Amino acid sequence: MIRSMTGYGRSQQLLEGRDITVEIKSVNHRFLEFSARTPRAYGFLEEKLKGYLQGKIARGKVEVGILLQTLDAPDTTVEINQELAGAYVHALRELGDTFHLQDDLTLSAVSRFSDIFTVRKVQEDEEVIWELVRQVADGALERFVAMRTAEGARLEADLCGRLARIETLVAQVQEQSPRTVEAYRERLTAKIQEVLADRQLDDARILTEAAVFADRIAVDEETVRLSSHIAQFREILGSGGSVGRKLDFLVQEMNREANTIGSKAQDVAVAQIVVEIKSEIEKIREQIQNIE
Repeated sequence: MIRSMTGYGRSQQLLEGRDITVEIKSVNHRFLEFSARTPRAYGFLEEKLKGYLQGKIARGKVEVGILLQTLDAPDTTVEINQELAGAYVHALRELGDTFHLQDDLTLSAVSRFSDIFTVRKVQEDEEVIWELVRQVADGALERFVAMRTAEGARLEADLCGRLARIETLVAQVQEQSPRTVEAYRERLTAKIQEVLADRQLDDARILTEAAVFADRIAVDEETVRLSSHIAQFREILGSGGSVGRKLDFLVQEMNREANTIGSKAQDVAVAQIVVEIKSEIEKIREQIQNIE
């Protein structure tokens, strides 16, 4: 099953006192491009997520967002510099004694000296945090891949319909080509009869001219190769996995054969059919830009 490069998945879980949310979304891109938004204190998660997803996503511009909130346990501590606080208290009381001021020193007054407090982030085990985030990321990835797969199935159905249409058009070209040669032979005979009037026609010469013309407009090789490319296209679709680049190359080859048929076309009907073939190929080319 092929997969689209467009996808979205989100998962939220409460694990070990932490509310963790992971979002994964992607759009088209020639290669795999990864970016992540993580809480400032958890920047180490970006590289771990990148390595984790690289083995599961082949192509696309992938963005991952992480929200992590600690609920049960504090994630910060406040430390008091008791020596500095004592120095402040001593200095204030000495000031009071010197200037005969009332000693109304209170806890709230001392707390105004902010430099006696130090706020520290609680050191957390990175591997423990990563394991929790990975569990949530698994759920987001599952939904992300499911969306890509569903969109891939719709793309595959559309592509198969267009391939069938091209096959029908190629069969029409193969059917029309002999008629073009016969029409040319009839026109050539009529023209020579008009020029020579009552003289005897050289049937051998007419057949030779018709054969040269037939060889010049022959598209058998091109139609066979085009049919072969269509068969290969279906085979690649059926193989699944990351096939976007292979299909892109194959579409270029299909377009090349259609152009050659068009350049050889000496018949309005064939030329119109080629226009339809090229139109279908272009629609296929547009669609596969979204295949992983």
